[in-house]
Amino acid sequence: MTMHPLQRLLAFAVAAMSVLAIALNLVGLVGQVPLYVSAAGLFLAGGMLATPGIGAYLRFFIVFYGFGYLLLMAIVILGGLTGLSWLKLVPPLTAFTAAAFGLLAILLARLPITKRVFAIADPYFETADRGTLSLWPIPKVNAPERWIAFVLLGVIIVINLAQVGITVRLNQWNREFYDAIQNKNQPEFWRQLLEVWMPIVAVFILSNIIELVLVSVFKIRWREWMTNRLSGRWLDNSTHYTLQFGHAIDNPDQRIQEDVRKYTETTYTLTIQMIAQISSLVSFSVILWNLSANLPIPGTETKLPGMLFWIALVYAGIGTILAHFIGRRLIRLNFEQEKYEADFRYLLARLREFNEPIALLRGEPTEKQRLGGRFRRVASNYMEIIGVAKWLNAFTSFYGMANSVIPIVILAPFYFLDKITLGIMFQTASAFGRVDAALSFFIDRYSTIADYKAVVDRLTGFEQSIDSARETQKATAIRPARASSPDLVIPQLELALPDGRTIARIRDLAFRKGQRTLLVGPSGSGKSTLFRAISGIWPFGSGTVDIPAGASVMLLPQRPYIPMGTLRGAVSYPSVEGVHDDASIVTALEAVRLPALVTRLDEEANWSQVLSGGEQQRLAVARALLARPDWLLLDESTSALDEPLEDAIYAAIARLLPETSVISIGHRSSLIDNHDRRVEMRMGPDSLYSIEESRQPA
Repeated sequence: MTMHPLQRLLAFAVAAMSVLAIALNLVGLVGQVPLYVSAAGLFLAGGMLATPGIGAYLRFFIVFYGFGYLLLMAIVILGGLTGLSWLKLVPPLTAFTAAAFGLLAILLARLPITKRVFAIADPYFETADRGTLSLWPIPKVNAPERWIAFVLLGVIIVINLAQVGITVRLNQWNREFYDAIQNKNQPEFWRQLLEVWMPIVAVFILSNIIELVLVSVFKIRWREWMTNRLSGRWLDNSTHYTLQFGHAIDNPDQRIQEDVRKYTETTYTLTIQMIAQISSLVSFSVILWNLSANLPIPGTETKLPGMLFWIALVYAGIGTILAHFIGRRLIRLNFEQEKYEADFRYLLARLREFNEPIALLRGEPTEKQRLGGRFRRVASNYMEIIGVAKWLNAFTSFYGMANSVIPIVILAPFYFLDKITLGIMFQTASAFGRVDAALSFFIDRYSTIADYKAVVDRLTGFEQSIDSARETQKATAIRPARASSPDLVIPQLELALPDGRTIARIRDLAFRKGQRTLLVGPSGSGKSTLFRAISGIWPFGSGTVDIPAGASVMLLPQRPYIPMGTLRGAVSYPSVEGVHDDASIVTALEAVRLPALVTRLDEEANWSQVLSGGEQQRLAVARALLARPDWLLLDESTSALDEPLEDAIYAAIARLLPETSVISIGHRSSLIDNHDRRVEMRMGPDSLYSIEESRQPA
């Protein structure tokens, strides 16, 4: 694995800064940089050099905090060398915290589970795509999308860290405010409220508004890019079609829409909030440690350094273990719940799509039974989730309520003995709450993390299925080739089923340019499979299909796909709406005997339910008249039409597409007169079908 050049350069810079701080300490020029701060920098540099191949998402955090360490150490050293008071406002602990965050990111990068989680995020932060950011009052920016993401994420982190600093200041304000109350110092009370608290709160609210906007922009851009990428991988090269053959994945619609949304939002929330919580942990642990420095263990005169910190640590540790013990089943149950919900939703969508045949067959009782069975799975699994969640909720609710009482209970004896002031008690209680909240981060989000694990599993499984389907496509031995001949030639071709069984063997077959050929044969002989091989989407078999260079091929299946939207868009498909002018569309619709639709081009509807089967087939032929392919494959594409109308459609194709070569699959004898040639799939002595020339129609 190679190391990113920026990571290597930064590692040497961090090491050099740490060594410089140690050297200045030794010669006595800068004595305010503790050894542990420089040591943390050396560990960070070593970690970066020892961990190549870090994914882009985690590498961002390592680089961000590496630069943060360099900047903060430079300020600390300059403050020590120059004696400037404003530089000394930055304590060495901040540089240590930056190094600690960088080391945490390196640790996460080495864990298999986090590699798997963030591998889904990495492509966005590595993309070469360009994007445009328009965010008032910043001028419109056009830049690589990954750099827009990095800048947004970096600013959000800085805002979060600034908010931690504001909460630290509010903690100090708690002490001063409540001391003023205890001392009945009215002027100080109002000063603390109006001159200190109100400006702090105003800045905090403003930072929250800015953060909300930036976070919303960041999330939707990330989700949009991931959605486009995943849907593109699913659709490109007919991968969605190949997935049904041995790579089936349930509910790809849910994985693209719902799981991508959950992944981007939860990944952001967990990583950024974890940074904020760790910052709070470091900041308030120092405060809690210092505040409890002179407090003896209750009932004794023995002093335990950082007593309240250790109590918070043990309290949160026990809570985390109990929460995991109670809620560990939620990971599996949430995964299954999403699957059952998606299956139920898919069945409802199928009912809406096929409502007419269901009504004609009076299949409603059976469908109600099927719906009830699917929903019983949803309800049963949901009740299992509730069975676990009720105990987890009871525990986390008790745990949360106890957080506000325990530090007061611990400190009350010292207050009653006048060992501490009311302000110190409230400041300490606030710091205890912040430390405990940071340590309890995973307790409070256990259900979220359980659901997140299921989301990651589904997205990872989807990506793996797409990769597997693409490998199948690459491994196919059916090779479409562009030939100089004007004819479509199949020198040798074997057609197989997904289970590997060969069904047809075709040799030396040529479809002549401009000729209209009818392909007949029994069901299951491989006629439709041959058409799919010619179109380049059938991955099973071997051989070559020589297609004339530059020629376009269009296949119309028996049941056409009619997208929802305007009729203009439906008849233009697969081209986007607006490619064909209205005059051409009107001519095509009239040619296929659909003049009644001419006035409805701007009407939006679910046309697959509005139009009859025969109308849908004629609409598909109108598409071909607009697309003007060189080769038109009709796979029983007029089977829903009566014979006179079928003859009219073939006449329209011959009249409007005189240069198009037509190959049809059909069973009606009336089709013979609409073609120049007839070939037949026949079973040979080896139980395989092959194509033989049949009689020439009169």
